[in-house]
Amino acid sequence: QVQLVESGGGLVQAGGSLRLSCVASGRTVTNYVMGWFRQAPGKEREFVAAISRGGGSTSYADSVKGRFTISKDNAKNTVTLQMNSLKPEDTAVYYCAATIRIIVVINAREYNYWGQGTQVTVSS
Repeated sequence: QVQLVESGGGLVQAGGSLRLSCVASGRTVTNYVMGWFRQAPGKEREFVAAISRGGGSTSYADSVKGRFTISKDNAKNTVTLQMNSLKPEDTAVYYCAATIRIIVVINAREYNYWGQGTQVTVSS
């Protein structure tokens, strides 16, 4: 079983950048497809980005494509979400998640382990 802890959230102006980190413990991130999801008030949790076990394959939601980058650092057992050109509509609690699935999946129900979330607020 893996435990996930996110950090790096905060308040930023529109157009700015933030870097979210997810540190895994218990097992290495190479054992999992890792994903980032977000949930805004009154909305359902939505997929943001995911990365394969080996890190060679990624997937992004259309709303963040070209602005966000997901990456894995196996040495640090960490998954990072670099967020650039942030918009007010990116405001949400961001969650790191892990799945034992072999392929990259974007459905939250496919993910087995979740972090506690970190708040990202983008002001206009």
